[in-house]
Amino acid sequence: MVCFRLFPVPGSGLVLVCLVLGAVQSYALELNLTDSEKATCLYAKWQMNFTVRYETTNKTYKTVTISDRGTVTYNGSICGDDQNGPKIAVQFGPGFSWTANFTKAASTYSIDSISFSYNTGDNTTFPDAEDKGILTADELLAIKIPLNDLFRCNSLSTLEKNDVVQHYWDVLVQAFVQNGTVSTNEFLCDKDKTSTVAPTVHTTVPSPTTAPIPKEKPEAGTYSVNNGNDTCLLATMGLQLNITQDKVASVININPNTTHSTGSCRSHTALLRLHSSTIKYLDFVFAVKNENRFYLKEVNISMYLVNGSVFSIANNNLSYWDAPLGSSYMCNKEQTVSVSGAFQINTFDLRVQPFNVTQGKYSTAQDCSADDDNFLVPIAVGAALAGVLILVLLAYFIGLKRHHAGYEQF
Repeated sequence: MVCFRLFPVPGSGLVLVCLVLGAVQSYALELNLTDSEKATCLYAKWQMNFTVRYETTNKTYKTVTISDRGTVTYNGSICGDDQNGPKIAVQFGPGFSWTANFTKAASTYSIDSISFSYNTGDNTTFPDAEDKGILTADELLAIKIPLNDLFRCNSLSTLEKNDVVQHYWDVLVQAFVQNGTVSTNEFLCDKDKTSTVAPTVHTTVPSPTTAPIPKEKPEAGTYSVNNGNDTCLLATMGLQLNITQDKVASVININPNTTHSTGSCRSHTALLRLHSSTIKYLDFVFAVKNENRFYLKEVNISMYLVNGSVFSIANNNLSYWDAPLGSSYMCNKEQTVSVSGAFQINTFDLRVQPFNVTQGKYSTAQDCSADDDNFLVPIAVGAALAGVLILVLLAYFIGLKRHHAGYEQF
């Protein structure tokens, strides 16, 4: 643990900050904020990380994880006064910041809102971003806590808005500390209340509560993306994830009943994003080629595995599910999308149309069996030629034998 003092914050006295070096791809932070009399007025300890999806200059999409950015400061963190409520303010890296605001009622206080800002002008993190500038993702929470209680939430909480996914866990916070002493009474979040396991402090992202179901054929789900009031992308498919990590292979079926879809549609690209309690995002990015066909160009995934680790892979140089614009691509048999040596997706009962969807319905499908026919044609031609050659050789040898027999008789 590294502790240091910052300069006095107006209206709140000195700030003592302890930064705990914790899990990979996360911040483990502890803040003890004191007032002018050096009494604790706000206490917080938590872990968090962020994933940001952005468009690149070549019109594809990338996803980055905002992890340890070096020096962290807390300028602007305040205990609060009659005009302003308490606030935790964190700054890290070039243009990244995070704030949490609190409000107070007669007998409760609230975690009122959370704001995360990131700078796509940071060429190290976003080297090929199409749009450069500072963007902000705001979330209203209104979590009410008894005034004299310490809020605890060890479970993973996920906030998603637009292209930003925020993750928080191992949270302890009391925004209105009474008499300078942090309370021993804990108010648990709903997820911790329903847990059958006693709260523990995690050093990595919490594991999902259920193990993956291997080998069974996955149930097909129907997903869609809307552009205003119109459906612009349709997909029906059963998905089976094949993951190899640390030489251990696992097969995970995606449950469509607990998986949700978002995305976006543009003139030459379309995104289908799937997410659930264990899948932070599974992106299918489609593109137009030669102005008359579409194909699956990119797949990105980030998800929690049962061992508590985060598995992330991206590949923006794929070429699957090719079909003419204005039609859909269909394949009822099992297919494999090979994203990397460590990650493949098996699809079942697949049908997808990322462009030119009319009245929310699929257009005429190009079936993947047509691809098989393309291979059968040269095979059939080759077999026919081989047959003709065999017949010619047989005729030659038969004729030669008869000719030789005639000479003997003479």
